[in-house]
Amino acid sequence: MKKDKGLSINIRGFLRDFSRPWVMGILNVTDDSFYSGCRVTDDEALRARIRAIRDEGADCIDIGACSTRPGSLPVSREVEEERLLRAIAVTREEWSDAVISVDTFRADVASDCVEASADIINDISGGLLDAEMFDTVAGLKVPYVLMHTRGTPATMQTLTDYDHVVADVITELAFRVHALRERGVCDIIIDPGFGFAKTPAQNYQLMTGLDDICGMDLPVLAGISRKSMIWKEQGLAPEDALPGTIALNMYALLHGADIIRVHDVAAAVQTRDVAMNILKFDS
Repeated sequence: MKKDKGLSINIRGFLRDFSRPWVMGILNVTDDSFYSGCRVTDDEALRARIRAIRDEGADCIDIGACSTRPGSLPVSREVEEERLLRAIAVTREEWSDAVISVDTFRADVASDCVEASADIINDISGGLLDAEMFDTVAGLKVPYVLMHTRGTPATMQTLTDYDHVVADVITELAFRVHALRERGVCDIIIDPGFGFAKTPAQNYQLMTGLDDICGMDLPVLAGISRKSMIWKEQGLAPEDALPGTIALNMYALLHGADIIRVHDVAAAVQTRDVAMNILKFDS
């Protein structure tokens, strides 16, 4: 079970630790993300969603403007950046001290968002879709979420051939971590990439390997919320997947996750707090 690993990251000169795991609330400023409950396309809905994430107790907000669900095609760089910069500005108006993560695989978009006050870059491609990303992050000196995937959103589900999914994901992440370290990047968060270039069975194998992934001695983000590994095989829809999300988030927290990325912040905060109570008495 999870023990405090004493890990922290530097957010604009202040160390933030994970002695209490973070809840990262999802804000999708898109019209095509897989879960409609967290899409916002107008200013009123944007402000309401930001306030809800804040008031329900999130530690961080993750803003995405380009759907990366399996099979999706990206929006243009210009559209993505316009959406992200608007959402960052509104977030600062509604929640001035928010820790803002931006979900982008484009290095120049990441740079402009940090200039606009974003704190963390969350790259679902792990630097594979933009060769400039690692050098850009090194220059920006901000925390970087390195997610494991293969290929692109359009091709990744054809690239699920692993010898052993847990060992292979760790190896591939370690290779990318080394490349970041060579560039002087200090604050790295790893994400095993549930749902990205993995079959449903491989997602669950990866979940049971979280203890090993946490052995990399870096903060670990688990992004499981309402994903198809929960609902698809049961003939359900993302809207029906909150109970399964809670179950998997609890498992992830008890086995080492430092951040859970979620659509349903209030439920996740309660799950995190119950997990902390369990861990308090774990010998």
